[in-house]
Amino acid sequence: MSQVKRKLATILATDCVGFSKHMEKQEEKTLESLKACREIIDPLISKYSGRIFHTAGDSVIAEFDSPVGSANAAIEFQNAIKDRNKNEEVNPKLSWRVGIHLDDIIIEGDNIYGNGVNIAARLESQSPVGEILISDVVNQQINKKIEQKIHSLGKIELKNISSDFEVFSILGDGKNKISKKTSPSVNKKPKFAILPFVNTSKDEDSGFLVDGIVEDLITEFSMMREFDILSRQTSVNFKDENQDIKEFSKKFDLDFIVTGGIRASGKRVRINIELSDANDESIIWSNKYDRVLEDIFDLQDEIVRKISIALLGEIEISSLQRSKRKPTENISSYEYLLRGKENHHKFTKEANQEALQNFDKAIEADAGNAQAYAWKVCTLGQAMFRGFSDRKMEDIFADAKQNIDKALELNENDFECHRMLSAVYLSNHDYLLAEDHGRKAFN
Repeated sequence: MSQVKRKLATILATDCVGFSKHMEKQEEKTLESLKACREIIDPLISKYSGRIFHTAGDSVIAEFDSPVGSANAAIEFQNAIKDRNKNEEVNPKLSWRVGIHLDDIIIEGDNIYGNGVNIAARLESQSPVGEILISDVVNQQINKKIEQKIHSLGKIELKNISSDFEVFSILGDGKNKISKKTSPSVNKKPKFAILPFVNTSKDEDSGFLVDGIVEDLITEFSMMREFDILSRQTSVNFKDENQDIKEFSKKFDLDFIVTGGIRASGKRVRINIELSDANDESIIWSNKYDRVLEDIFDLQDEIVRKISIALLGEIEISSLQRSKRKPTENISSYEYLLRGKENHHKFTKEANQEALQNFDKAIEADAGNAQAYAWKVCTLGQAMFRGFSDRKMEDIFADAKQNIDKALELNENDFECHRMLSAVYLSNHDYLLAEDHGRKAFN
């Protein structure tokens, strides 16, 4: 694992305005114009000792040691872009927004995270077209050190940033005031959805692994109070109903979207994953992993940690300590657990019976797999309430109680176990115990 370092740095974020609309109208010419703009922007960032560490083509994030250097780079390239757009032959005429902030950042390998990145990106999204929006701390560093006038635009609220910011504009006349209504948000948990990953494997049978990994990630984030995450079923509905991602984000008031793809081959797995802004679909963080299946738990830990850092900066989250929550270290037991969960979600009699067999095999491979016992209970409950079993209800209930007791013996803090035990007691009209275990699951 790469070493994590911290430093104070100036972050410049810039984005091409209306790029998607231009692409819809004239894709080839837009790409040519974008390339021309990047041939202006990239060298100027280098000229002022900046380092580009993330680019999605129509957006760039760069790090500078000097706030003055970052401001001069932005001023030069904005002016150069405006000069280019004066040429009547240029079509389409692309314009850019810029945000600059000075703050603590986290460096891990070739990636950079933290408040410096997040706030610069938020400033860029609120910047008037063709201008440069800077934070107060940057203004203090560059004021009277650049030739251009700097205008205060007042205090604004930035999405998912807890405090108000006074912001300043370079290359503007100070008349483009930013209304707080245009930059809503504040002091709320980041809300996001992990959408079903695309299965790019040649083997269709690996679908259980794809769905299982996504479900595990959703479960991880659902236990973290720092986030508000959509349920698994809501995410599955997105796929089943073939919804438009923008409409889906708007419907559930999402701030971020996590998408990805998984390719499994034998005991190896490749995962591509992206975290993007739900409002403008710009990519905040992305990565590709090639691992052996035995490392899947450590990989899930890393993905959860990277997304957490990208959204909230470096934070101490007890929920990331998974040592007591890993379902099993036995990869065969884990595979049977995932297959069982996949069959459970099919809601048919045949799949229900197959799921029970899967969970039994998971337990046989690792008798310490607490979640296998818990999911077996859930599947027994499904059989009982949907009429999938010919067994007497009291026999199913006794079987379920035995398995849930074993699950809690193995992991008394597993919320899945308490959730299912609450359902078992509720079905038996033992409301006090149902409420007790329901509260434990929630907490």
